[in-house]
Amino acid sequence: MKSRRQAVILDLVDREALHSQEVLRRRLHHHGFEATQATISRDIKELGLVKRAGDGAYQRPGTETPNPETALTLLERAAGEFVRSVERVQQLVVIRTGRGQAQAMAESLDRASLHEAVGTIAGDDTILVVARGGRAAATLCKRLREYIAE
Repeated sequence: MKSRRQAVILDLVDREALHSQEVLRRRLHHHGFEATQATISRDIKELGLVKRAGDGAYQRPGTETPNPETALTLLERAAGEFVRSVERVQQLVVIRTGRGQAQAMAESLDRASLHEAVGTIAGDDTILVVARGGRAAATLCKRLREYIAE
């Protein structure tokens, strides 16, 4: 029973964003498994599940975002939550976030694999994005500003 339940948990976290143990418990119940919060907590620990930086959903350790659509959705969500300002200097983009949020935002940018961005460097509240050129930097700034305006 335990191995079947854990297999369902892995399947669920691979297919959808589950942000809390309560949501996971309800999804398990929908699949015919009655589990307490303590049982789910043990399962999460045994399976080595971790929370994604971008949106806080459970995932397998070391797992990349499953597909580009999901990565883009996570980037939009992270930008809306973390980004305070975006500024362009030639082919560089400087993104300001709240304290301690730059790493999570940079990870979302990296996982989205945007054509405009070559890479990111993140501090505590600032991210430096190296773009492929001035035009790409302008496109990236426009995109991020749209995300934070929504």
